[in-house]
Amino acid sequence: MPFSFCFISWLLAGLFFSGPVLAAEQEGQLPSLVESLRLEQALTFCGERVPLDDSEVRERMEKELLLSLWDRDQAILWLKRSRRYLPTIEKILSQAGLPEDLKYIALAESALRAHAGSGKGAVGFWQFMPETGRRYGLSVNRSIDQRRNLVASTKAAAEYFSELQEKFSSWSLAAAAFNMGEEGLQAEILAQGSRDYYRLYLPLETQRYLFRVLSAKLILTQPERYGFHLLDSDYYPPVKSESVELIAYEETSLTVVAQAAQTDFKRIKDLNPELRGHYLAAGTYTLAVPENTPPGLQERFNRGHQHWSQQRKERIYIVQAGDNLSTIAEKFRVPLAAILIWNRIDLNDALHPGDRLIIQQAGNPTSSP
Repeated sequence: MPFSFCFISWLLAGLFFSGPVLAAEQEGQLPSLVESLRLEQALTFCGERVPLDDSEVRERMEKELLLSLWDRDQAILWLKRSRRYLPTIEKILSQAGLPEDLKYIALAESALRAHAGSGKGAVGFWQFMPETGRRYGLSVNRSIDQRRNLVASTKAAAEYFSELQEKFSSWSLAAAAFNMGEEGLQAEILAQGSRDYYRLYLPLETQRYLFRVLSAKLILTQPERYGFHLLDSDYYPPVKSESVELIAYEETSLTVVAQAAQTDFKRIKDLNPELRGHYLAAGTYTLAVPENTPPGLQERFNRGHQHWSQQRKERIYIVQAGDNLSTIAEKFRVPLAAILIWNRIDLNDALHPGDRLIIQQAGNPTSSP
Protein backbone atom coordinates (compact mmCIF):
# COMPACT_ATOMS: atom_id res chain seq x y z
CA MET A 1 0.00 0.00 0.00
CA PRO A 2 2.70 2.60 0.86
CA PHE A 3 4.50 1.76 -2.40
CA SER A 4 1.31 2.23 -4.46
CA PHE A 5 0.53 5.50 -2.74
CA CYS A 6 4.05 6.83 -3.32
CA PHE A 7 4.00 5.75 -6.95
CA ILE A 8 0.64 7.41 -7.62
CA SER A 9 1.80 10.59 -5.87
CA TRP A 10 4.96 10.64 -7.97
CA LEU A 11 2.97 10.06 -11.16
CA LEU A 12 0.47 12.82 -10.39
CA ALA A 13 3.26 15.24 -9.49
CA GLY A 14 4.98 14.45 -12.75
CA LEU A 15 1.83 15.05 -14.73
CA PHE A 16 1.11 18.28 -12.87
CA PHE A 17 4.53 19.84 -13.32
CA SER A 18 5.51 18.48 -16.72
CA GLY A 19 2.10 18.68 -18.37
CA PRO A 20 2.06 22.45 -19.06
CA VAL A 21 5.64 22.36 -20.33
CA LEU A 22 4.95 19.43 -22.64
CA ALA A 23 1.76 21.05 -23.91
CA ALA A 24 3.61 24.28 -24.62
CA GLU A 25 6.28 22.39 -26.52
CA GLN A 26 3.66 20.60 -28.63
CA GLU A 27 2.06 23.93 -29.49
CA GLY A 28 5.40 25.31 -30.62
CA GLN A 29 5.72 27.79 -27.77
CA LEU A 30 8.89 26.19 -26.45
CA PRO A 31 11.77 24.78 -28.46
CA SER A 32 12.43 21.10 -27.90
CA LEU A 33 15.16 20.30 -25.43
CA VAL A 34 17.12 18.48 -28.11
CA GLU A 35 16.99 21.54 -30.35
CA SER A 36 18.11 23.74 -27.46
CA LEU A 37 21.33 21.74 -27.18
CA ARG A 38 22.34 22.41 -30.78
CA LEU A 39 24.61 25.40 -30.30
CA GLU A 40 24.67 27.42 -33.50
CA GLN A 41 27.94 29.25 -32.93
CA ALA A 42 31.22 28.87 -31.13
CA LEU A 43 30.93 29.27 -27.36
CA THR A 44 33.47 31.33 -25.45
CA PHE A 45 34.10 32.41 -21.87
CA CYS A 46 35.90 35.73 -21.49
CA GLY A 47 37.19 35.30 -25.04
CA GLU A 48 38.49 31.77 -24.42
CA ARG A 49 37.04 29.09 -26.68
CA VAL A 50 35.07 26.27 -25.08
CA PRO A 51 36.24 23.04 -26.81
CA LEU A 52 32.81 21.64 -27.65
CA ASP A 53 34.38 19.45 -30.32
CA ASP A 54 35.56 17.31 -27.40
CA SER A 55 32.61 14.96 -26.82
CA GLU A 56 33.19 14.82 -23.06
CA VAL A 57 33.19 18.62 -22.81
CA ARG A 58 30.04 18.82 -24.94
CA GLU A 59 28.30 16.31 -22.68
CA ARG A 60 29.15 18.35 -19.58
CA MET A 61 27.90 21.52 -21.25
CA GLU A 62 24.66 19.90 -22.39
CA LYS A 63 23.98 18.46 -18.95
CA GLU A 64 24.23 21.85 -17.22
CA LEU A 65 22.22 23.61 -19.92
CA LEU A 66 19.47 21.00 -19.60
CA LEU A 67 19.40 21.44 -15.83
CA SER A 68 19.16 25.21 -16.18
CA LEU A 69 16.41 24.97 -18.79
CA TRP A 70 14.45 22.49 -16.69
CA ASP A 71 14.59 24.93 -13.77
CA ARG A 72 12.63 27.45 -15.79
CA ASP A 73 11.37 29.45 -12.84
CA GLN A 74 14.96 30.13 -11.79
CA ALA A 75 15.95 31.06 -15.35
CA ILE A 76 13.02 33.50 -15.52
CA LEU A 77 14.21 35.13 -12.30
CA TRP A 78 17.74 35.38 -13.74
CA LEU A 79 16.26 37.31 -16.64
CA LYS A 80 13.88 39.46 -14.63
CA ARG A 81 16.60 40.52 -12.16
CA SER A 82 19.22 41.11 -14.85
CA ARG A 83 18.29 44.72 -15.64
CA ARG A 84 18.18 45.61 -11.96
CA TYR A 85 21.69 44.42 -11.08
CA LEU A 86 23.81 43.59 -14.12
CA PRO A 87 24.33 47.18 -15.36
CA THR A 88 26.07 48.00 -12.07
CA ILE A 89 28.21 44.86 -12.30
CA GLU A 90 29.07 45.55 -15.95
CA LYS A 91 30.17 49.10 -15.13
CA ILE A 92 32.49 47.98 -12.31
CA LEU A 93 34.00 45.18 -14.41
CA SER A 94 34.58 47.62 -17.29
CA GLN A 95 36.26 50.15 -15.01
CA ALA A 96 38.56 47.39 -13.78
CA GLY A 97 39.40 46.36 -17.37
CA LEU A 98 37.83 42.92 -16.91
CA PRO A 99 35.74 40.90 -19.39
CA GLU A 100 31.99 41.26 -19.17
CA ASP A 101 31.41 37.50 -19.08
CA LEU A 102 32.45 37.50 -15.42
CA LYS A 103 29.02 38.91 -14.58
CA TYR A 104 27.47 35.51 -15.24
CA ILE A 105 29.40 34.14 -12.27
CA ALA A 106 27.23 36.26 -9.97
CA LEU A 107 24.15 34.68 -11.55
CA ALA A 108 25.49 31.18 -11.03
CA GLU A 109 26.63 31.95 -7.50
CA SER A 110 23.63 33.75 -6.01
CA ALA A 111 20.97 34.22 -8.72
CA LEU A 112 21.59 37.94 -7.96
CA ARG A 113 20.24 37.69 -4.41
CA ALA A 114 21.91 39.86 -1.77
CA HIS A 115 21.02 37.51 1.08
CA ALA A 116 21.93 34.25 -0.64
CA GLY A 117 23.96 32.04 1.68
CA SER A 118 25.54 28.60 1.74
CA GLY A 119 25.97 26.04 4.48
CA LYS A 120 29.70 26.71 4.40
CA GLY A 121 29.26 30.38 5.32
CA ALA A 122 29.48 32.01 1.88
CA VAL A 123 27.14 35.02 1.59
CA GLY A 124 26.02 37.67 -0.87
CA PHE A 125 25.98 38.34 -4.59
CA TRP A 126 29.40 36.73 -5.13
CA GLN A 127 29.23 34.20 -2.29
CA PHE A 128 32.37 35.34 -0.52
CA MET A 129 33.52 33.46 2.55
CA PRO A 130 34.09 35.84 5.51
CA GLU A 131 37.89 35.68 5.40
CA THR A 132 38.02 36.16 1.63
CA GLY A 133 35.67 39.14 1.83
CA ARG A 134 37.82 40.77 4.50
CA ARG A 135 40.95 40.12 2.45
CA TYR A 136 39.50 42.27 -0.31
CA GLY A 137 38.38 45.10 1.92
CA LEU A 138 34.83 44.12 2.85
CA SER A 139 33.56 44.74 6.37
CA VAL A 140 32.14 41.53 7.81
CA ASN A 141 31.12 41.76 11.45
CA ARG A 142 28.09 41.68 13.73
CA SER A 143 26.70 45.01 12.54
CA ILE A 144 27.60 45.12 8.84
CA ASP A 145 28.26 42.57 6.12
CA GLN A 146 29.34 44.17 2.86
CA ARG A 147 29.22 40.86 1.04
CA ARG A 148 25.54 41.77 0.64
CA ASN A 149 26.30 45.19 -0.86
CA LEU A 150 26.27 45.00 -4.67
CA VAL A 151 28.83 47.75 -5.35
CA ALA A 152 31.28 46.91 -2.56
CA SER A 153 31.19 43.15 -3.18
CA THR A 154 31.53 43.54 -6.96
CA LYS A 155 34.59 45.77 -6.53
CA ALA A 156 36.06 43.12 -4.24
CA ALA A 157 35.23 40.40 -6.78
CA ALA A 158 36.87 42.44 -9.57
CA GLU A 159 40.07 42.74 -7.54
CA TYR A 160 40.01 39.01 -6.78
CA PHE A 161 39.43 38.08 -10.43
CA SER A 162 42.33 40.30 -11.49
CA GLU A 163 44.65 38.49 -9.09
CA LEU A 164 43.40 35.06 -10.17
CA GLN A 165 43.91 35.86 -13.85
CA GLU A 166 47.42 37.08 -13.14
CA LYS A 167 48.18 33.91 -11.20
CA PHE A 168 46.68 31.34 -13.60
CA SER A 169 46.81 33.19 -16.97
CA SER A 170 43.42 31.70 -17.84
CA TRP A 171 39.92 32.96 -17.20
CA SER A 172 38.58 29.41 -17.07
CA LEU A 173 41.06 28.56 -14.33
CA ALA A 174 40.34 31.88 -12.61
CA ALA A 175 36.65 30.92 -12.45
CA ALA A 176 37.56 27.48 -11.09
CA ALA A 177 39.79 29.06 -8.45
CA PHE A 178 36.99 31.45 -7.50
CA ASN A 179 34.84 28.41 -6.82
CA MET A 180 37.29 26.07 -5.05
CA GLY A 181 40.05 28.38 -3.85
CA GLU A 182 43.34 29.21 -5.53
CA GLU A 183 45.52 27.01 -3.31
CA GLY A 184 43.39 23.94 -3.95
CA LEU A 185 43.44 24.54 -7.69
CA GLN A 186 47.18 25.16 -7.72
CA ALA A 187 47.71 21.88 -5.88
CA GLU A 188 45.67 19.96 -8.49
CA ILE A 189 47.56 21.61 -11.35
CA LEU A 190 50.87 20.54 -9.82
CA ALA A 191 49.63 17.03 -9.04
CA GLN A 192 48.06 16.42 -12.45
CA GLY A 193 50.54 18.29 -14.62
CA SER A 194 47.83 20.12 -16.59
CA ARG A 195 46.68 23.74 -16.81
CA ASP A 196 43.61 22.99 -18.93
CA TYR A 197 40.38 23.46 -16.95
CA TYR A 198 38.53 21.04 -19.20
CA ARG A 199 41.11 18.26 -18.66
CA LEU A 200 41.64 18.68 -14.92
CA TYR A 201 39.98 16.32 -12.47
CA LEU A 202 38.63 18.73 -9.86
CA PRO A 203 35.96 18.53 -7.15
CA LEU A 204 32.70 17.65 -8.88
CA GLU A 205 31.14 21.02 -8.08
CA THR A 206 34.07 22.80 -9.73
CA GLN A 207 33.97 20.49 -12.76
CA ARG A 208 30.37 21.60 -13.29
CA TYR A 209 30.91 25.20 -12.27
CA LEU A 210 32.00 26.86 -15.50
CA PHE A 211 29.30 25.05 -17.48
CA ARG A 212 26.63 26.42 -15.15
CA VAL A 213 28.08 29.91 -15.71
CA LEU A 214 28.02 29.31 -19.47
CA SER A 215 24.41 28.14 -19.26
CA ALA A 216 23.49 31.45 -17.66
CA LYS A 217 25.33 33.26 -20.46
CA LEU A 218 23.45 31.34 -23.16
CA ILE A 219 20.03 31.95 -21.59
CA LEU A 220 20.61 35.66 -20.94
CA THR A 221 22.06 36.39 -24.38
CA GLN A 222 19.48 34.33 -26.32
CA PRO A 223 16.34 34.11 -24.16
CA GLU A 224 13.92 33.73 -27.08
CA ARG A 225 15.89 30.80 -28.46
CA TYR A 226 15.22 28.95 -25.22
CA GLY A 227 11.55 29.86 -25.00
CA PHE A 228 11.72 32.90 -22.70
CA HIS A 229 9.72 35.69 -24.31
CA LEU A 230 9.74 38.58 -21.85
CA LEU A 231 8.36 42.04 -22.47
CA ASP A 232 10.28 45.09 -21.33
CA SER A 233 7.68 45.52 -18.60
CA ASP A 234 8.43 42.00 -17.30
CA TYR A 235 11.94 42.94 -16.18
CA TYR A 236 12.49 44.31 -12.70
CA PRO A 237 13.55 47.95 -13.01
CA PRO A 238 16.71 49.31 -11.39
CA VAL A 239 16.27 50.40 -7.79
CA LYS A 240 16.00 54.18 -7.61
CA SER A 241 18.03 55.55 -4.75
CA GLU A 242 20.70 58.09 -3.91
CA SER A 243 23.77 57.88 -1.67
CA VAL A 244 24.18 60.02 1.41
CA GLU A 245 26.87 60.35 4.06
CA LEU A 246 25.63 59.81 7.59
CA ILE A 247 27.56 60.05 10.85
CA ALA A 248 26.28 58.13 13.86
CA TYR A 249 28.12 59.34 16.95
CA GLU A 250 26.51 56.63 19.06
CA GLU A 251 24.71 53.39 18.37
CA THR A 252 21.16 54.04 17.31
CA SER A 253 18.08 52.29 15.95
CA LEU A 254 17.66 51.88 12.22
CA THR A 255 14.16 53.18 12.78
CA VAL A 256 15.76 56.56 13.53
CA VAL A 257 17.58 56.36 10.17
CA ALA A 258 14.34 55.49 8.40
CA GLN A 259 12.47 58.37 10.00
CA ALA A 260 15.25 60.79 9.07
CA ALA A 261 15.06 59.57 5.46
CA GLN A 262 11.27 59.93 5.62
CA THR A 263 10.72 56.29 4.76
CA ASP A 264 10.22 53.03 6.65
CA PHE A 265 12.49 50.48 8.30
CA LYS A 266 12.02 47.89 5.55
CA ARG A 267 13.00 50.35 2.82
CA ILE A 268 16.27 51.19 4.57
CA LYS A 269 17.04 47.49 5.06
CA ASP A 270 16.19 46.67 1.44
CA LEU A 271 18.33 49.52 0.08
CA ASN A 272 21.21 48.64 2.41
CA PRO A 273 21.24 44.84 2.72
CA GLU A 274 24.69 44.99 4.33
CA LEU A 275 23.19 46.44 7.52
CA ARG A 276 22.58 43.64 10.01
CA GLY A 277 20.00 43.55 12.74
CA HIS A 278 17.97 46.48 14.01
CA TYR A 279 20.73 48.88 15.06
CA LEU A 280 23.34 51.11 13.44
CA ALA A 281 26.69 51.05 15.19
CA ALA A 282 28.61 54.27 15.77
CA GLY A 283 30.55 55.28 12.67
CA THR A 284 30.47 57.06 9.32
CA TYR A 285 28.33 55.49 6.61
CA THR A 286 27.50 55.86 2.96
CA LEU A 287 23.88 54.79 2.85
CA ALA A 288 21.37 54.38 0.07
CA VAL A 289 18.12 56.24 0.67
CA PRO A 290 15.03 56.66 -1.52
CA GLU A 291 15.44 58.91 -4.52
CA ASN A 292 14.48 62.54 -3.88
CA THR A 293 14.97 62.27 -0.12
CA PRO A 294 14.79 65.90 1.10
CA PRO A 295 18.10 67.52 2.11
CA GLY A 296 18.93 67.84 5.81
CA LEU A 297 19.00 64.13 6.59
CA GLN A 298 21.92 64.45 9.04
CA GLU A 299 20.12 67.15 11.03
CA ARG A 300 16.89 65.14 11.14
CA PHE A 301 18.87 62.08 12.15
CA ASN A 302 20.64 63.94 14.99
CA ARG A 303 17.32 65.18 16.39
CA GLY A 304 15.74 61.77 16.02
CA HIS A 305 18.64 60.03 17.74
CA GLN A 306 18.54 62.48 20.65
CA HIS A 307 14.83 61.80 21.17
CA TRP A 308 15.28 58.01 20.81
CA SER A 309 18.24 57.99 23.19
CA GLN A 310 16.32 59.89 25.84
CA GLN A 311 13.34 57.57 25.59
CA ARG A 312 15.66 54.58 25.76
CA LYS A 313 17.18 55.78 29.03
CA GLU A 314 13.72 56.17 30.47
CA ARG A 315 12.81 52.57 29.61
CA ILE A 316 15.43 50.67 31.57
CA TYR A 317 14.22 47.78 33.70
CA ILE A 318 16.45 46.38 36.46
CA VAL A 319 16.24 42.59 36.60
CA GLN A 320 14.96 41.32 39.95
CA ALA A 321 15.56 38.01 41.72
CA GLY A 322 13.28 35.34 40.23
CA ASP A 323 12.88 37.16 36.89
CA ASN A 324 13.27 35.45 33.56
CA LEU A 325 12.61 36.71 30.05
CA SER A 326 9.13 35.20 29.92
CA THR A 327 7.97 36.77 33.17
CA ILE A 328 9.42 40.15 32.16
CA ALA A 329 7.65 39.99 28.79
CA GLU A 330 4.39 39.13 30.55
CA LYS A 331 4.87 41.92 33.09
CA PHE A 332 5.25 44.57 30.40
CA ARG A 333 2.82 42.93 27.97
CA VAL A 334 5.33 42.84 25.14
CA PRO A 335 6.47 39.92 22.95
CA LEU A 336 9.45 38.04 24.34
CA ALA A 337 11.04 38.23 20.88
CA ALA A 338 10.89 42.03 21.06
CA ILE A 339 12.97 42.01 24.26
CA LEU A 340 15.56 39.86 22.49
CA ILE A 341 15.73 42.37 19.62
CA TRP A 342 15.87 45.48 21.82
CA ASN A 343 18.68 44.05 23.92
CA ARG A 344 20.46 41.93 21.30
CA ILE A 345 20.45 38.89 23.52
CA ASP A 346 19.79 35.22 22.94
CA LEU A 347 16.90 33.29 24.42
CA ASN A 348 19.40 31.08 26.23
CA ASP A 349 21.40 33.96 27.76
CA ALA A 350 21.35 33.89 31.55
CA LEU A 351 19.79 36.82 33.43
CA HIS A 352 21.12 38.01 36.77
CA PRO A 353 19.61 40.36 39.36
CA GLY A 354 20.83 43.86 38.61
CA ASP A 355 21.07 43.35 34.84
CA ARG A 356 19.60 46.23 32.86
CA LEU A 357 17.09 45.55 30.09
CA ILE A 358 15.62 48.00 27.62
CA ILE A 359 11.84 47.82 27.24
CA GLN A 360 11.19 50.06 24.25
CA GLN A 361 7.41 49.89 24.32
CA ALA A 362 6.65 49.35 27.98
CA GLY A 363 2.93 49.55 28.66
CA ASN A 364 1.28 49.39 32.05
CA PRO A 365 3.15 46.69 33.96
CA THR A 366 1.21 44.41 36.23
CA SER A 367 3.43 45.67 39.04
CA SER A 368 5.83 48.56 39.35
CA PRO A 369 9.37 47.70 38.13
